[in-house]
Amino acid sequence: MDPQPGLPPVHERIATAERSVRAPASGIFELIADPARQPEWDGNDNLARSAEGRRVHAVGDVFVTELTNGQSRENHVVEFAEGRLIAWLPAPAGEEPRGHLWRWELEPAPQGATLVRHTYDWTRLADESRFARASSYTPAHLMASIDRLAALAERGA
Repeated sequence: MDPQPGLPPVHERIATAERSVRAPASGIFELIADPARQPEWDGNDNLARSAEGRRVHAVGDVFVTELTNGQSRENHVVEFAEGRLIAWLPAPAGEEPRGHLWRWELEPAPQGATLVRHTYDWTRLADESRFARASSYTPAHLMASIDRLAALAERGA
């Protein structure tokens, strides 16, 4: 039984996409962990810019991203394993995170490739005004980010 009546079931509040990328995990991770590079591969076309020199190194780090609509988001890193895992909870500037999580997982694969898994999880989102927007992020949107990330990583950008 779903604890929140009126919401889609939990499995519909987690979108995931994955594919193999012909590049080492270390290079892919650098593109993800450097917020200044994120607008280059954002498949949602939401991210405008982030400051240079703010590379993520640990749980507890916070990086700020300016969105294309002019708003800023403080992204609170809640999962981190160098070269393999990074996840953050976004929040409007000066506010607490609202409960949606962006996660990237990288697994070494044969022949120098990497399995890249991208997840958007809004199971803890409590602000009902955000539900429609949250439900619009589909596996296809996540795959668009993976595809752009792959294009950069595979050419060594």
